[in-house]
Amino acid sequence: MKVALVHYWLVGMRGGERVLEELVRLYPDADLFTHVADPDRLSPLLANRPITESFIARLPGAKRHYQKYLGLMPRALEELDLSGYDLVISSESGPAKGVIVPPGTPHICYVHTPMRYIWDHYVSYSALLGRVGRMYFSRLAHRLRIWDVTTAARVDHFVANSNFVAERIRRFYRRDADVVHPPVDLDAYRLPNAPSTRAAYLFVSQLVPYKRADLVIEAFRGLDHPLLVVGDGSQRAELERNLPRNVTLLGKVPAADLPGLYQNARALIFPAEEDFGIVPVEAMACGTPVLAYGRGGALDSVIDGKTGLFFDDQSPEAIREAVLSFETRQSQFDPEYISAHAAGFGAERFRREFSAVVERVIASQSGKA
Repeated sequence: MKVALVHYWLVGMRGGERVLEELVRLYPDADLFTHVADPDRLSPLLANRPITESFIARLPGAKRHYQKYLGLMPRALEELDLSGYDLVISSESGPAKGVIVPPGTPHICYVHTPMRYIWDHYVSYSALLGRVGRMYFSRLAHRLRIWDVTTAARVDHFVANSNFVAERIRRFYRRDADVVHPPVDLDAYRLPNAPSTRAAYLFVSQLVPYKRADLVIEAFRGLDHPLLVVGDGSQRAELERNLPRNVTLLGKVPAADLPGLYQNARALIFPAEEDFGIVPVEAMACGTPVLAYGRGGALDSVIDGKTGLFFDDQSPEAIREAVLSFETRQSQFDPEYISAHAAGFGAERFRREFSAVVERVIASQSGKA
């Protein structure tokens, strides 16, 4: 088959781009389409594929300020020429699914998340803007919501990265979706070779408001347990101003150091409501239990009472209570069981499950022809 892979933008290697890598491994002759690409910031696997950019890439400063051109992206997608392709797979987090696909060509959309900033996170995103910015974004988001819902009809089949995202697809687009969890690179994450002290708790994330590092740090104020905070971001200076003595802010650490931090952690604290959440799976691959907020994608990866514990409220009090509960139950968490559970989220499993969906959709389309 001649396959087109449509991704929102290619300016770094995060979770969405790791999914795209696995799609390229499934379809090694596929062509990539995107709004803007920076090959210097991509893996060789992606950078070496033919990449077609939309007209957004020709606008001033697009590689750095592509998000400022959000209002032009719907039109840019619709001008991409996908004629001659036998299969189109869009990778949706920013605008990607709105491409116009030739009649008879199946269009499958893998949804990392419906655009948060125009839907359920609209209020929090808007609050970060100034008065003029809020006025402009209010008008833009309204138009984008209409376009986003309308273009859902251009997709033959949706695939969500978690049950949480599948429910949001139903809510916003009124469409059902299969669930195929994203691939987690587990090669670097494994049980420690030697017995671990597992003394400190661990938090790993960008230090931005919705990740809720502030709640975790406050929860450990007065606790008799150390906490290591890994990450950097806009909240760092604020968090450093009043840091409890038992909390250490490590900042951004090299990727090679992260497995060791997981392996030596008592437990990972995961307080955000994420679409899926790769960090908990990385921690569990190292045999480390996860104390997670009991909403969002964590419900798909953490097994309450076996690979971690859930807390029901995003508050310091709820996190502190979860830590104290874990301390009384720590012996019931088997690192080998936890690691074996995480192994089910690897890349091979993703390719197998996604291929099965594609084959089913193509067979269904052929039957209608």
